[in-house]
Amino acid sequence: MGKTTLAASFSVHSALRNGRRPVLLISTDPAHSLSDILQQRLRDAPKPVPLPGGARLDAWQVDADKKFHGFLSRNKGTLLAILESGSLFSREDIEPLLDTSVPGMAEMAGLLALEEALSSGKYEQIVVDTAPLGHTLRLLQLPEYFQRFLSFLELASNRDRVLAEHFGGKVQPIGSRLLTEWNRLAEAVKRALQQAEIFLVTTPEKFALNESLRARDMLERYSPPLTISSVVLNRAAVRSTKCAACRQRALATNAAQKLLKREFLRAKLRKGEDIGTPILGAAGLAAFGNHVFSGKRMSWEITPPHGKDTRLLKAGWPTLETPLSLVLGKGGVGKTTVSAALGFRTRQKSKQPVEICSVDPAPSLDDVFQTDIGDEPRIVLGDAKFRASEMDSVRLFQRWVEEVKDAIDEATTAERSGIHVDLWFERHLFSQLLEIVPPGIDEVLAIIRISELLGDSAKRIVIDMAPTGHALDLLRTPDRILAWTRLLLKTLAAHRTLGFARDAGVKVAELGQRVRELLDVLRDPKQTSIFTVVLPEPLPDRETERLMDDLEELGLLSKSMFINRVLFPNDVVGCRKCERARQWQIATMARLGGRYRGKTLYAVRNFPTEIAGKNALRSFTGELWRVK
Repeated sequence: MGKTTLAASFSVHSALRNGRRPVLLISTDPAHSLSDILQQRLRDAPKPVPLPGGARLDAWQVDADKKFHGFLSRNKGTLLAILESGSLFSREDIEPLLDTSVPGMAEMAGLLALEEALSSGKYEQIVVDTAPLGHTLRLLQLPEYFQRFLSFLELASNRDRVLAEHFGGKVQPIGSRLLTEWNRLAEAVKRALQQAEIFLVTTPEKFALNESLRARDMLERYSPPLTISSVVLNRAAVRSTKCAACRQRALATNAAQKLLKREFLRAKLRKGEDIGTPILGAAGLAAFGNHVFSGKRMSWEITPPHGKDTRLLKAGWPTLETPLSLVLGKGGVGKTTVSAALGFRTRQKSKQPVEICSVDPAPSLDDVFQTDIGDEPRIVLGDAKFRASEMDSVRLFQRWVEEVKDAIDEATTAERSGIHVDLWFERHLFSQLLEIVPPGIDEVLAIIRISELLGDSAKRIVIDMAPTGHALDLLRTPDRILAWTRLLLKTLAAHRTLGFARDAGVKVAELGQRVRELLDVLRDPKQTSIFTVVLPEPLPDRETERLMDDLEELGLLSKSMFINRVLFPNDVVGCRKCERARQWQIATMARLGGRYRGKTLYAVRNFPTEIAGKNALRSFTGELWRVK
């Protein structure tokens, strides 16, 4: 939708208007693309962006792993002392667990980077280019979750004091200075977020508008509620034209404006014109910033690269040939539509049942299937053998928490060998820990959900993945879970005389076995197909190149790629903007064809209307082209 482009444009615009007062642009999206847009190499520290007139702008792409583990290493000693004093486990038991990588690091690193920038006092303004919607909502909730975790640590640090009070005496709490400092950190970020201007970026498509409304509703449920300051309607058609596609786009833009004015009464509505050209470099970002944030006419242009048109051959939509299929790509490229199309085509051509599950925390399957999709599989398009679900990670986690609490209560208030054991402090400590919904829970529960879905070998399972950065986090999670289970089993073995440690060991071993089986499935091309979706534009192309490299490092193979929203020659006749956009598409498709010669590349024609419902899916899957 252009979120990173808008964040970078706003930052350049602000820096130029602020004169010599510095502005910082931070990217907390694990699939960073700031360096692509700014056209300069960035590092894990604020780096100056050259601007005219002495204007000062720094850009920072946060390295989540480095930031998170740097924070842990600085505080590991005190943290280990707190956890050791408040539990049955020793420092030797706990330390290896702290050294492993965990899902949710991107959100935690974003929180730490934001606090560092705020406390430095160096910047007149801080602009945060966030991850796609679902994980941004997690980031905004993180200060509250972090404070709950601090309450857990405070309770753990006071174990000796609580016990001493029962028998007389006085004990100094462990790590009180650290906990005070961390609480100050969380409060500072929480205040900053509550005072921040929130810019919501959307486009004229109904799917994007529906997601915007869901985002607003979720933000208003926060305590205190977070209010959207400005809505940017990006990729808008604002000029009169004879082009049929642009006229259709203009009608959608006008309808979107009316909806946004009605639904976001307190927000300022801004527009970003689609000029058919990617916005790149400081000059382009400055012009686009003036256009969106000062209402100036967009006049900047960059000459599209010349390229030879790619040869396309008619093809049929593929059917799902493996038990599991994953659909990956950058946010907003059409992953959900392609997932639905693959499932729909398979149901048309075969008798095998199909189930689609979205593990994106901001799902949109209900928009494609025009029905409410929930956590439980639901029949879609009137086909009893075609089902869809959207994983609700918070609900699943809370359901699991209730089961774990019951198990802990039973295990810590039981008769063992004729002796009544009541580990009341440990029970209270675990209960408080379980009240925290940790960042990264989406990735952990998604792995468990996929493992459960594979229980029926007759089905074809399609996973509509989260956008690139968090999809890769999910695919790294099985190895992380295996590392945790090995460490936990070793730790629990040292306490096997306790019944609940034996019971926990059995559960951990079962989880490890399930994850090992899932890893075998994911890495077997006969059992798992990985489809990538990309737009024929420079920025999605660069992010997709990094995605494919990361998949290869993980031992995963994507054999097929869908190049979505391709403009054909007769789609652009007589329209300067569309002809310019097609030139960029031609150059991008030539790069894709050259880079991925060993893969099957499909071109999906640009549809003037959105794909929603059975008739639209039938039309959508009625045409496909093979890139030669």
